[in-house]
Amino acid sequence: MDLSSEKIQRILSKYKFHDVAIEELQKIHRIYPGMKPTTGTYTFSDSTQKDLIRLIGNLPVKYEGRTYNFPVLLWLLDSFPFTPPICFLRPTANMVIREGKHVDARGRIFLPGLSNWDHPKSSVAGLLTEMIAKFEEDPPLSAKPTGEDKDPHELLAFVSNFKNNDGVGRNQNQANYKVSVIGGGDLGMASVMSILSKCQVNKLVFIDVAESSTKGGSTDLEIFSLPNVEVSRDYSASAGSRVVVVTANAWSSEQSYVSVVQTNVDLYRGIISNVARLSPNAVMIIASQPVDIMTHVAWRQSGLPPTHVIGAGCNLDSMRLSHTLDINLNTHKPAWVIGELSDNKVPVMSNSGLSAGAQPEIAVGSNSVKPLLDRAFEMTKSKGQRSWSVGLSIADITNSVLKDKKKAHSVSTLAQGWGGIGSEVFLSLPCIMGASGSTRLAGVSLGPEEDSKLRDSVSSLSNLMSQLKI
Repeated sequence: MDLSSEKIQRILSKYKFHDVAIEELQKIHRIYPGMKPTTGTYTFSDSTQKDLIRLIGNLPVKYEGRTYNFPVLLWLLDSFPFTPPICFLRPTANMVIREGKHVDARGRIFLPGLSNWDHPKSSVAGLLTEMIAKFEEDPPLSAKPTGEDKDPHELLAFVSNFKNNDGVGRNQNQANYKVSVIGGGDLGMASVMSILSKCQVNKLVFIDVAESSTKGGSTDLEIFSLPNVEVSRDYSASAGSRVVVVTANAWSSEQSYVSVVQTNVDLYRGIISNVARLSPNAVMIIASQPVDIMTHVAWRQSGLPPTHVIGAGCNLDSMRLSHTLDINLNTHKPAWVIGELSDNKVPVMSNSGLSAGAQPEIAVGSNSVKPLLDRAFEMTKSKGQRSWSVGLSIADITNSVLKDKKKAHSVSTLAQGWGGIGSEVFLSLPCIMGASGSTRLAGVSLGPEEDSKLRDSVSSLSNLMSQLKI
């Protein structure tokens, strides 16, 4: 591997672990000589930029006896190899990205090896091997259609007839309305009953987690034999779910709040990775507490794209706020509560009306809108959050995914890059929810008070995450 160019040497000299980084680059060259080092300027989600080393090359991916070259780009951060690279597909002009469980619409690659990166056990060579294996299971690139007859040997021409791992064709898979609820107790039961009432499901699996402090309640479901409902204590029953709802909590008697939350994190280790492996295409809805932290933990542990792991967050507050504005104040515009599920949450309103066909946009805060929002927000504060009301909120989100409704919900999602947020935190933000998961609405300029609350939440959530053992 040629690292002798002046520009590469100059940038490498700024890497914190310069000698170790060079050793790793040489190892990569021995195993994957086609991955070439070059330099470039990476723009982070908070708009900051940094000159970095990047690796560019093609990965050989086999499918049905043929080998296809998948072009990839790996950005090596200046703390490499102790932090994972940022990985992208780089499709050519005649290729189209197929968004899936390992690749988002921009071509960003998400893999368990990236989420669980731990040098020296983790390496780029090992990551590239994992990448090839995952791409062979679920190819993320296809040939761009032109309407002309195509050579049958062209890149991934088989995609139109592509079958999922379970042998079900894509058209059949669209009718997959299987939902699993993980965790017992009142919230688990409320979620089950609400989903059965609100959603059209082929099958609903209720898994009562033995280690959860909220276990119990599943016996009556077994006694009364509800249609399409299976009660199980084995995670394998959740396999092939379209939506997975996690309500499990395991509160300890520890004195420190960090220790209490850590018990939930420890419980999740035995749940999330198993569920994600069994239902790799599922949208995961987290309702365990504290919901913003536990959604962040679930995303880290699952290896799923951030668009497929969301928390119930402020969706209930948002539905109540919209209802209050519509019925009591006659605004006829949707509104959302955003931020951390705490006293720091703030209300925002849409520019468009409830009946508008266009995608809603968040209105920039103004002197005329703020008093109205504040008044409606105060009117909703007297309503507590009980299990059945949270269950109804979860069912509404689930229905949007199953029916691909493209409805805007305020759910806990990766907030990095939204409204200038540079930290990796999860907050409730307005997202369009559909069959492919969540899509955030664009960020806006908030008023000083609202912006300060969000910044405080970012700081406190980041601090708590740094103290947890994920």
